[in-house]
Amino acid sequence: MSVEANIRRVTAVDIRARKGGEPIVSLTSYHAHTAAIIDPFVDFMLVGDSLGMVMHGMETTIPVTLDMMILQGQAVMRGSKRALVVVDLPFGSYEESPAVAFRSAVRIMKETGCGAVKMEGGRQMAETVRFLVDRGVPVMGHVGLTPQAINTMGGFKVQGRSEASAEAVLADADAIAAAGAFAMVVEGVVEPLARAITERVPIPTIGIGASPACDGQILVLEDMLGLSPRVPKFVKRFGSLAGMIEESVSAYAGAVRDRSFPGEENVYKPKT
Repeated sequence: MSVEANIRRVTAVDIRARKGGEPIVSLTSYHAHTAAIIDPFVDFMLVGDSLGMVMHGMETTIPVTLDMMILQGQAVMRGSKRALVVVDLPFGSYEESPAVAFRSAVRIMKETGCGAVKMEGGRQMAETVRFLVDRGVPVMGHVGLTPQAINTMGGFKVQGRSEASAEAVLADADAIAAAGAFAMVVEGVVEPLARAITERVPIPTIGIGASPACDGQILVLEDMLGLSPRVPKFVKRFGSLAGMIEESVSAYAGAVRDRSFPGEENVYKPKT
């Protein structure tokens, strides 16, 4: 038996059991090679619909399709061995009804082999979360700033700054936890609210633009590596790969133009 066959993937049940324990580490991934690099360091990786903006230059996540999510989910599964892989349900693939959501989720899980799906929304999606969980689909929730709803939110706006807004997000978190989600992303909310949600719900909270009190954190990989030209306030750049790539490509272009590349060591010789 190979060594790889003995590696057990992290499951949704494992993540659920981490509530209040060691912080959960997560990053997005959209490619096999980045999945392989981050796999030893994260507990779960998210194939987020943010791939529309990060990979395809879209202005929002709205145009992302189910086929796009499946394609990148397959790539991430091929590159990873240990971490739980969670794949986003994109806009339009689950809101119509619980049955539609179930068909979309089943297609993602069957065609990618991932261990869970994620869906945005609060109270209005609780019935759908329960429908999926009751039928064997592990669901990660997503409350607060929900990018798929920016057209009704009026943009990427921080949530919870008013009492009414904070109460609404708390009610959403309660509903999604009660519906059976194994964890929830809490995005773009004021710190006291994110802390209150974490203390209140019985499942792990994964913060992004939220609070250090959350049970875990997630960032877009390209943002934290310095590959994105503009990043939100909540992002800390842990690397500066854009400059390294520019320097490397500049060196390559110069070597091609001055004919120092390819060198003798880079070309094939006839057999003697």
